[in-house]
Amino acid sequence: MVAHLLRLKLLLLRNSLRRSPMQLVGIVVGGLYGLGILVLAIVGLAALSAVELEVAKTVVVLAGAAVLVGWLVIPVLAAGVDMTLDPARFVTFAVPMRELLTGLALSGFLGVPGAVTLLAALGTIGTWWKHPAAMPAALVCAVLAVLTCIVASRAMTSASANLASSRRFKDLSGVVLIVPLVLLGPIITSLSQGLTNLAEYLPALARTVSWTPLGAAWSVPADLAAGAYGEAGLKFLMAVGTLAVLTWLWKISLAKALVTPAHSSGVSRGGGRLGFFKLFPGTPTGAVAARSLTYWFRDPRYSMGLIIAPVLPLVFMISGAGSGNYAVLDFAAAIAVGLLVWSISADISYDNTAFALHVATGVSGTADRAGRALACAVLALPLGLLYALVGAAVHGTWAFLPGSLGLMIGTLLSGLGLVSVFSARFTFNAPAPGDSPFKSRPGNGFAAGLMQLAGFAGFGVLVLPELVLVMVAQGTRQVLFAWLALAVGLVLGGVLFAGGLRVGGRLYTRRAPELLLAVSRDA
Repeated sequence: MVAHLLRLKLLLLRNSLRRSPMQLVGIVVGGLYGLGILVLAIVGLAALSAVELEVAKTVVVLAGAAVLVGWLVIPVLAAGVDMTLDPARFVTFAVPMRELLTGLALSGFLGVPGAVTLLAALGTIGTWWKHPAAMPAALVCAVLAVLTCIVASRAMTSASANLASSRRFKDLSGVVLIVPLVLLGPIITSLSQGLTNLAEYLPALARTVSWTPLGAAWSVPADLAAGAYGEAGLKFLMAVGTLAVLTWLWKISLAKALVTPAHSSGVSRGGGRLGFFKLFPGTPTGAVAARSLTYWFRDPRYSMGLIIAPVLPLVFMISGAGSGNYAVLDFAAAIAVGLLVWSISADISYDNTAFALHVATGVSGTADRAGRALACAVLALPLGLLYALVGAAVHGTWAFLPGSLGLMIGTLLSGLGLVSVFSARFTFNAPAPGDSPFKSRPGNGFAAGLMQLAGFAGFGVLVLPELVLVMVAQGTRQVLFAWLALAVGLVLGGVLFAGGLRVGGRLYTRRAPELLLAVSRDA
């Protein structure tokens, strides 16, 4: 049965090459990319034999731990990676569990990721060729480590089978991937500024990781080369035990997935659960607010803004802290709130044909505008308060906290007033419900970009008074201007918010049929 599974894997790989020229090109490109990584890895590992033992151990252990983490994370976030032998396809076949586990594990080597990982791991033999006791151990531990990577990946995939089959999870996982990409610049900057400490930090980190399941197998040859036979034995037992535990977890999750496959599982919900609707009053405004707040947490198109808004200000905070300029912390709250508020400028466009519900039920323009603004404020206000308090604590400028609060409140109220008018006047070809938030649709040309740019410019003009007062307070170190910024944010922001709801409500009432036609035509 194991040999049959391996032949099936090879047959599926061969057939995949015949489906289309583009798929063949993709596989060839992936193979060349993997070959390039493999050559670099083997050359680098061979070169480590000429450096000090501690340096070689640090590089091998940390790189091996990173490889294991990659095998754990990537197949879950990129659902469907190398699933030519999807366990769900064996639901109707009485394949013994032991043969199924063995066949699926060995089939992991029959692919670009598995083959490259195995050959690169075997390259560690070249790292320890000067140490006779370490070379045989490097061979055994390389196979053990790669097998652990494959089993860990299979166990994680089986455990998350129901979750990964959800379209919502796939979209949200793609959104979450933005976080490390957004923070990549500050991370690189911080690492470059701390290069002087890496010589001490990395070896200590490698020693710690070597006593964990992530790096135990990779550390055994280095410990044998250093003469630490007791540590090598303990770490080898830890590596074997890790593989045994992962195999056991994989067996349990796979058995459950085969009995209750993802495509047949359902979610039962009890009656009477109103969600956010029970938190708002039973009015048109409350109903719109509850519906909008539900979308913030269940629709990936909204969730993207909910993730980006808190993360992006961290870029400015980290960059400012790295350069010693902590004044940027006073603006982080306004930046976070502004991003969250502007994300509903295309709220009606996101509704798509569901906007007909508002038109058919006769929801007034004021109720619609106020409900959407209220849902956004419920999320934006706590986020802004958190950033303002953290900024004052880190910067040590509690006396100027009113200025940060004034700018944040002004951004919130003025912005909500502006988007209440903006979204009632303009619509865009937004991703349809159920589509990925990254999906681009035709029709958003130069005119749409110009409208967004004009909206941003208007946003800046509305919060200019509070911004000027905060900057004057920072420049003169006069607390009075910070309090003036708070007063202006409350008063001017409140006026602009009320005016925006009024004007936006009138626009909505007058243009509701046109808005419905626009979003229905874009569907």
